Amino acid sequence: MFLDVKANSLDDRSPFGQFWFEPVTARSSTGVRVGADQAMRLSAVYACVNVLAKTFAVLPFGLYKPQSKGGRKRVDKHWLSQLMRRRPNAYQNPFEWRQMLMGHLALRGNAYNRIYSNGAGQITDLLPMHPDRMRAEMMPNGDYRYLYKQPDGTDERIPRGEVWHLRWLSNNGIMGISPIEAQRDTIGTGLAANEYGARFFANDATPPGWIEHPGQFKDKTARENFRESMQAAQTGRNRGKLAVLEGGMKYHEVTVKNSDAQYLESREFTVREVARMFGVPPHLIGDLSEATFSNIEQQSLEFVIYTMTPIAEAWEASIEYSLLNEDDTFDAEFDLARLLRGDQAARADFYTKMFGIGAFNTNDVRIREGENPVEGGDMRFRPVNLEPLDPQDAADLAAIKSASAPKPPGTPGSDPETDQEELDQVPAEDAPPGGAHASRLDALAAAAADRLTRKELETIGRCRGSVRAAEMVYARHAPFIAQALRVPLEAAQRYCSGQLEELRRGVSTTFERDTRARLIALARG
Repeated sequence: MFLDVKANSLDDRSPFGQFWFEPVTARSSTGVRVGADQAMRLSAVYACVNVLAKTFAVLPFGLYKPQSKGGRKRVDKHWLSQLMRRRPNAYQNPFEWRQMLMGHLALRGNAYNRIYSNGAGQITDLLPMHPDRMRAEMMPNGDYRYLYKQPDGTDERIPRGEVWHLRWLSNNGIMGISPIEAQRDTIGTGLAANEYGARFFANDATPPGWIEHPGQFKDKTARENFRESMQAAQTGRNRGKLAVLEGGMKYHEVTVKNSDAQYLESREFTVREVARMFGVPPHLIGDLSEATFSNIEQQSLEFVIYTMTPIAEAWEASIEYSLLNEDDTFDAEFDLARLLRGDQAARADFYTKMFGIGAFNTNDVRIREGENPVEGGDMRFRPVNLEPLDPQDAADLAAIKSASAPKPPGTPGSDPETDQEELDQVPAEDAPPGGAHASRLDALAAAAADRLTRKELETIGRCRGSVRAAEMVYARHAPFIAQALRVPLEAAQRYCSGQLEELRRGVSTTFERDTRARLIALARG
């Protein structure tokens, strides 16, 4: 009925103790050895590492080229973009690769990748290397290199240029500090509480007791024999069987409550300590004891700002410094906007405000929501009267409005009657076959074509050579031509298509004369 405490103690260095079978790691003040792998046995540590690794692994990566006039352009066909977004190495996809490296950083303070390049100097593979096998070696010239322990026990010397090293907080600029080693006592306390609970329930949640003997044993040997016989009768297959005591002996159970040792309170405190150590809000690892509807959103925002943003910045700086050439001007960026997405109402309010100030257009909103762009959705608008913000879009919209607006009396399409003075101004070469002014209708058509030519050239001139704007103008110009010249809509559309083809080939010196001739021919049918 006695509990052999020494046999379960980590301090027992006898042949039966556990001391010689422990991994070679640092020991905490509680007596429990603490290393990265041992720390993962603590649920709070595993949860924090899991949150950090998975949260970072889902962040979209982008490579951007700054533009001379401000702004930047996304570059998707660069080898670095493909490496980060598609295939970091031959064994892992980007999610698995980033999740693994982030786990190495969170547990060990360092993450390493072996760099493999092709003949063009482009990196083709980034293969992770386990931090426990890596150490830095200082050289006489003040530089350092890496020593990597191979499976056969030999050390491979690797130059700095062949290793991409990501560091956590560092005190020497070479190696990062492991959070587990820095906070081994906090982790050790939690592991010790776990071991205590395991031992407690291994004994059927029954604390050990003691036996009262009315007399005394003959000698030490007799006492040891009695104890061993009692243990043999109450352990293994005999556990739970009825014990028989002789000679007036009495059994006394030691009733130590968990609350007396503040066992549960200690475990709850350890959870919050570990969350604080990794910068993770407790509610993200399942501790809702201090969470409310009002503070969870704020804690989540602080997690993005104060935890994930510095991590992303550390990765971005390391990528630009270690993987790109010095003369490269690319910017690497992990997009944190996905972590800041609110509910539908919050997103709708955000998009409405951004659209209203001209920061977003319709397609910007659709793309952010995972929808395909739509035709005409690239225009942005000013807050005042919702006019296009881009000058080119403003010219396009003005041309469209001008082509489709009602015309005052006296313009083509407003009144088919034209005064005799205008008819007399029709050039003779525009008269139909059979003699000049042979038909009043032909003269009216020529006058209308002349005015249409001036209007069309004026509108196209405001497009400033933009084919896209010209397409929009001619799409709305065809019904106007059909009405002004009293011709079928299909004929007007064919005319507009021909004009657009001419513009695509480049405006010639005879474009104005050819336009007038085509309109006269269209009017005459």
